[in-house]
Amino acid sequence: MSLGKSQTKPAKNKSSLPDVETFLAELDSGLKSEMLAIRQIILEVDPNIAEQIKWNVPSFCTTQHFATFHLRTKDSVGIIVHLGAKVRDTAVTGININDPESLLEWLGSDRAMVKFYNLKDIETKKLAFVNMIQQWIQHV
Repeated sequence: MSLGKSQTKPAKNKSSLPDVETFLAELDSGLKSEMLAIRQIILEVDPNIAEQIKWNVPSFCTTQHFATFHLRTKDSVGIIVHLGAKVRDTAVTGININDPESLLEWLGSDRAMVKFYNLKDIETKKLAFVNMIQQWIQHV
C-alpha cells in the first residue's frame, strides 16, 4: 500500500519546527538510507499514520505518538515504540505484543526499542516489524 507523499499532521507553532522532509534533507548520517527505508515501512503500515518532528526527531502518530526515531548511536537506527508522552496505566500493567522474532528490546513495561543495522537487516525484519507496528498502534 503506497501513500504517495508523506502525510504530516500540523505541529504546534509550525513556523518554528522543521517538517520531516526538511529534517531528512538536512540530516548528515551514514545511516540515512536505513532511516528512509524504516520511515517508508512505518508510513505504509496504516493510512492513519502521520509524522512530524517531535523530541527533535521524526515521530509517528495516529491519535497519539507511538514511534520515534532514536539517532544517538552510530552503528544502528533505532525506533522507540511508546504510547505517547502521557503516563498511562500501561506504565505499570504493560502491554501485550506478540514478538516471535524478538525485535523488541523492552525499555519499560510500555516502551521498547527496535534496532536496525543496515538495509539487509531491515529487509530481514520487515514483516515482523510491520506486524509489531500493527499491534502497537492498537494500544495508542
